[in-house]
Amino acid sequence: MAISRAQLLKELLPGLNALFGLEYAKYGEEHKEIYETETSERSFEEETKLSGFSAAPVKNEGSAIAYDNAQEAWTTRYNHETIALGFSVTEEAIEDNLYDSLSARYTKALARAMAYTKETKAAAVLNNGFNSAYAGGDGKELFATDHPLVSGGTNSNEPATAADLNETSLEAAVIQIAAWTDERGLLIAAKPRKLIIPPALQFVATRLLETELRVGTADNDINAIKSNGSIPEGYAVNHFLTDTDAWFLTTDVPNGLKHFVRSPISNSMDGDFDTGNVRYKSRERYSFGWSDPLGMYGSPGAA
Repeated sequence: MAISRAQLLKELLPGLNALFGLEYAKYGEEHKEIYETETSERSFEEETKLSGFSAAPVKNEGSAIAYDNAQEAWTTRYNHETIALGFSVTEEAIEDNLYDSLSARYTKALARAMAYTKETKAAAVLNNGFNSAYAGGDGKELFATDHPLVSGGTNSNEPATAADLNETSLEAAVIQIAAWTDERGLLIAAKPRKLIIPPALQFVATRLLETELRVGTADNDINAIKSNGSIPEGYAVNHFLTDTDAWFLTTDVPNGLKHFVRSPISNSMDGDFDTGNVRYKSRERYSFGWSDPLGMYGSPGAA
């Protein structure tokens, strides 16, 4: 439906002092704190995890050398979605000098809506990360205690018992990440990088990561998390996380959470011959997902 003069009657009358409601500030591109971004030239992208070799055995004198097999572990598919939104303005509204104010105001509103949609879809990967209905390539949800390995073992990227963000749970997460292995059970040198939190945990995160001494104790102990540089990139607030006590850690494991851009955002306009209306459109195509679950660690919080 086109925006007509009837919907913007006040703009045609004298004495109007201000128009408001479309000038709210928006949050930045918070998904960039979590995702690796790549471009795509296909309708979808697939990524396959490979299995390396097991630890080398001792070769006894005179015996044959042992040979190992390489294989694929699993494949993840990224299906790109087209996101588009638009509005149109009637010919009469344009004639009555509403064109300039409408195009300036509503194109900004259109950009804000598109940006909001992208951040919501990016955060949805974490918001659904503890839900088994959203399984990845290995058949498990993003955060699980039993991500299967080719060797028969498992990796865990969430605590065995859901825990709120505090000194104990954060230290346990750092230790747990250090124990991760590859598909054949060989230790990998994985480390945390950044803490991702909802707004409700920003003050807890500041106390945990930025104080010199331990938090909430009468002891004069140092803050080991800060002293060791355990979370080297600090923390980032994501305002689109829906669980107020869930928290996450990005790690230095490559090919974790991915954002593929198939078509970057573009804006266009055209006129309709029959009605004389002018239409505005914004469109982009992308996908958010994860390949290697070890790119993130997460806890849903104790509540």
